[in-house]
Amino acid sequence: MVITLVVAGVGIAALFFLIGWFISRRIGETRLAKVEELSKKIIAEAEKEAEIKKKEAVLEAKDEWYKAKINFERELANKKSEFQRLEKRLQEKEVNLDRKVDILNKKDREIQNKEKILFAREKAVRAKDIELSRLIADQNRQLERIAQMTADEAKKLLMANLENQARQEAAQMIKEIKEKAEETAEKEAKNIIISAIQRCAVDHTVESTVSVVSLPSDEMKGRIIGREGRNIRSFETSTGIDVIVDDTPEAVILSGYDPVRREVARMALEKLILDGRIHPARIEEIVDKTQKEMEMIIKETGEQACFDVGIHGVHPELVKLLGKLQYRTSYGQNVLQHSKEVAFISGLMAAELELDANMAKRAGLLHDIGKAVDKETEGTHSQIGYNMAQKYGEHPLVLNAIISHHEEVPMESPYSIIVQSADAISGARPGARRETLEGYIKRLEKLEELANSFKGVTKSYAIQAGREVRIIVEHEQVDDAAATNLAQDIAKRIEKEMEYPGQIKVTVIRETRAVEYAK
Repeated sequence: MVITLVVAGVGIAALFFLIGWFISRRIGETRLAKVEELSKKIIAEAEKEAEIKKKEAVLEAKDEWYKAKINFERELANKKSEFQRLEKRLQEKEVNLDRKVDILNKKDREIQNKEKILFAREKAVRAKDIELSRLIADQNRQLERIAQMTADEAKKLLMANLENQARQEAAQMIKEIKEKAEETAEKEAKNIIISAIQRCAVDHTVESTVSVVSLPSDEMKGRIIGREGRNIRSFETSTGIDVIVDDTPEAVILSGYDPVRREVARMALEKLILDGRIHPARIEEIVDKTQKEMEMIIKETGEQACFDVGIHGVHPELVKLLGKLQYRTSYGQNVLQHSKEVAFISGLMAAELELDANMAKRAGLLHDIGKAVDKETEGTHSQIGYNMAQKYGEHPLVLNAIISHHEEVPMESPYSIIVQSADAISGARPGARRETLEGYIKRLEKLEELANSFKGVTKSYAIQAGREVRIIVEHEQVDDAAATNLAQDIAKRIEKEMEYPGQIKVTVIRETRAVEYAK
């Protein structure tokens, strides 16, 4: 930097010298002297300034060198301090290792001493075992000599005594359990029935006790109600069915437990809506005509059912009851269609067994005849049907099939067994008995939840619309024998806690997997 300033100063001086020389030639010797003096002055100032710059640069360089020296000395001191700390820690670790080595050597000596003691004790125990075995053998020989019986004979005698005692205790326990079960059976059965009614009665009642009638417009609701409600009161009085007029658009609801009355009310209301003249006198007239028309429909429906099944000679009153079954449902299944199915299945089964197919079909068609009047008569539908069929001269084999198809009385013939089996087949087939989507989903979830509650179950799947549940178990917790017991326990729990049509198959799957990877 100083050299640059010097060179610059010399350059400037030369420049001014040339300028002065040029000017001296132009303006004369007088001016040339002034110029030379001025140039010398400028050169002197430039040299002075260059000297100052040189000193400043030297000072600046010395300052930088001093700062670098201080930083180096500080870093060197830090490194030295760190090395001293590391050296101290290594010394401490070395001392600790020496101490641990001493402790391990001491423990090793203790273990060796204990091994010697244990070896000596084991040798003594072995000697005692040999002596004990010898004494036991001497005692056994003395006992055999005294009892005049070998050890195997004594074992057999003891096992026989224990077996007899166990059988007696088991028989006594079975007797006590049976007596207790007989004492509590009726009470528990009533509780089960009450529980079943609470679980399924509400949904079933809603599905089977209402009918919906569509209206051409919401204006028709006012005409059905009439002035001050006289039309709707007259209609309810004539039909015995409640009319519900709510916010449902273009529809009214008919509610009643009697399916025939409800159907009469539906037909009569549709005729009144179509006719347009709705007043008390017209309502009574239409309801009266509809009731007569319904009687004809019921009779024709019953006759058609007998014709479809292929049986003849049924009493006219039983034919009417069959027609009424057209308007009766059980779990969403039409009872007349169900009865016809049972008749056909019974006839096929009887033919395969070389029995009277017509007798089987007759019993199957009439097995639920009591449901036509079970809301009007006390007793179960089997008992009611038996009384009605007996009243109108049905065959004793048919009577027994009717009353025994729910095992209320003992079965007296193969026809009763055939009808019961056909009834179960018709009710259990997929799609026969309708249930709401919500109830269906809840039943599947309940089935899986019940299976998952058992110990050892990892996952369960309800398949085939809930007619089978497949259960995956942990193979380490459940062996083959336990898998069989688990399937039985789950099946019993399902029978006890759930309400379902037909039967549910319980499949327990236990597998062992060996997994390895090729790398």
